[in-house]
Amino acid sequence: MTAPAPRRTAFTALALLAAACAGPQASRPALQSDGPPPLALPAGEETALRLSARGTQNYECRPASGGGAWALVAPEAELFDASGHKVGRHYAGPTWESSVDGSRVKAAVKAHADAPEPGAVPWLLLTATETSGEGLFGQVKSVQRTDTHGGQPPAGPCAPGDTVKVPYSAVYWFSRARP
Repeated sequence: MTAPAPRRTAFTALALLAAACAGPQASRPALQSDGPPPLALPAGEETALRLSARGTQNYECRPASGGGAWALVAPEAELFDASGHKVGRHYAGPTWESSVDGSRVKAAVKAHADAPEPGAVPWLLLTATETSGEGLFGQVKSVQRTDTHGGQPPAGPCAPGDTVKVPYSAVYWFSRARP
């Protein structure tokens, strides 16, 4: 038995709307999709992948005038797709590596902006400096870090040699060249 035409049409419209909302741009912050430089994607690139990260930003207290100052050593985070499946990790370099296909991208910071949330690490635009593999990260050109929560080192003085792992979360957007 087939559904009456109006019901089938309404169902099809809802399905198309849901599919459109599930695309990579659906929950993208305006600043990143078409916003002003310095965090906008370079011309000729488009978002190809969105992953969320949960982990820590790791700091070491290094000697500085008047005692010590926190310096970033490396992030340690797991990467998750939109369904919540772990698909990789983020670590020193900064590097993102797929646990699905072994591909990797290493990048360098090109620009940053203060996070809207106090105590959150900055939002970033990074440029790929090295890629490997043909999978998830094989053709990445740029990486944007947005929607950050936490991750800033403790305020105040520290004793040189001390270390701290500060919990953070973020969304990473990976772009590729437009076809």
